[in-house]
Amino acid sequence: MNLYIMRHANAGTPRENATLDRKRGLIKEGKEQCLQVAGVLNALNLQFDLVASSPLKRALQTAQLVATEVGYEQPMLVTEALSPEAKTADFERLIEEYKLMENVLLVGHNPNLQAFLTQLIAREGKANVRLRKAGVARVDLSRRPSTLNWLLDPRMVRALYRSATKSSRRKTSRK
Repeated sequence: MNLYIMRHANAGTPRENATLDRKRGLIKEGKEQCLQVAGVLNALNLQFDLVASSPLKRALQTAQLVATEVGYEQPMLVTEALSPEAKTADFERLIEEYKLMENVLLVGHNPNLQAFLTQLIAREGKANVRLRKAGVARVDLSRRPSTLNWLLDPRMVRALYRSATKSSRRKTSRK
């Protein structure tokens, strides 16, 4: 299984009230980040068998925008296993349940996603992985320990998106 782990895109400043914070949606920059990530994933010709998200609004919006742009047409899985309160055991059960799928995209929150990613790729938890907002990691789960194939932070995504969407026509000078 190729597991794509994505942190939700930019949702602005966290709110002190936990109930209000759960309903915090993406800001304009976050929506642009989603479209850029989707553009890069499209350039890689990825097709997802499953897209799963945390139930919090910012993660749901991120997953929906990316899924729509990459042409994912099945219902999205909304699971507490990707919520900020989720435990490692919840995450492991989720992975185990869908292990026969080829490409799975999971959208959630830090610090959980960083901890889950570290546990997947490191022996005895000795790794330090930083997953920024709208960052995406690809992990190959076919072996133990799993292999981190790549990790894209938002700056890299932006650069790749620009190069993938540039016009193929040559520039001509005016003389």
